[in-house]
Amino acid sequence: MSQRTGWARDLRVRVAGKGVVSHVGSALLRLLGDTVGLTAALSAALRVRGFSPDIDRGRVLADLAVAVADGATGIDDIRALRDQGDLFGHVASTSTAWRCLDEISGLQLARIDRARATARAQVWRQIVARHGQIPSARTCYGDLGSTVVIRLDASIVLAHSDKTGARGTWKGTYGHHPLLATCDNTGELLVAMLRPGNAGSNTGADHVKVLDAAIAQIPAPHRRDLLVTIDGAGAGHEIVDHITALNTATLHGGRGRRVEYSIGFDLDERNRQAINRLPSLVWTQRPKRPTSAQSHDPRSLTITYISSR
Repeated sequence: MSQRTGWARDLRVRVAGKGVVSHVGSALLRLLGDTVGLTAALSAALRVRGFSPDIDRGRVLADLAVAVADGATGIDDIRALRDQGDLFGHVASTSTAWRCLDEISGLQLARIDRARATARAQVWRQIVARHGQIPSARTCYGDLGSTVVIRLDASIVLAHSDKTGARGTWKGTYGHHPLLATCDNTGELLVAMLRPGNAGSNTGADHVKVLDAAIAQIPAPHRRDLLVTIDGAGAGHEIVDHITALNTATLHGGRGRRVEYSIGFDLDERNRQAINRLPSLVWTQRPKRPTSAQSHDPRSLTITYISSR
């Protein structure tokens, strides 16, 4: 076992017995991060020449992530790990965790993204080796085969005091309005853009930035067939035109790639009247393509508007 996972060298997990401790599931999550190389990759991303902290910064960042998965809502909640030294070993103090985050620069953020992508690629390779493929995204019509589905959606995070970036939200609450990108196939959170509470719900520039970052998190062999889903917040030219361009762009290896999208759009009476005025020759039925769901592929029902303008 590597030195980085040495803290778990004698770890045993049992369903029942004496000396039971809480949060033991968090220890397994921590061990997973070490085993797939994520902790080591974070350490490399945060390394600064000439600076040797007492606690490895990759370890601190990984422990903060474990604490969040365990229900932490503040940095001080890392103490849930620190208070169980027999299980987790040496864990950073709250002040050290704060310093670790404060030391991260824009350059290191980019390195962290690459570290996450590298670890994710390693995990996906192991999934394919064991199961033959990445799990298929499921719909009410059946699964979508090898298509990787990226879901963009925003969320409201309430703040009960004046936090950095906390603002009044469009829902009448107070807090933050992050934009998230998740992978329907695996349930992973790919990207989270932290935004103030008054950030727009349909800000095209934010959607474009998050989508590009999300695609970069998808391992390269699985970027050839993508489906992007967004609710009504994506009903704008900036993100739709960007997705359309991804089919031919060289960004993230775009040659030979198919990027489809499903975006919500409220068809009010004005829109219905405008659609009815379009001549029939500008509409085309998208050909069906075989999937494991066969003729029940929901995208085979998509009508694409083609304009020469």
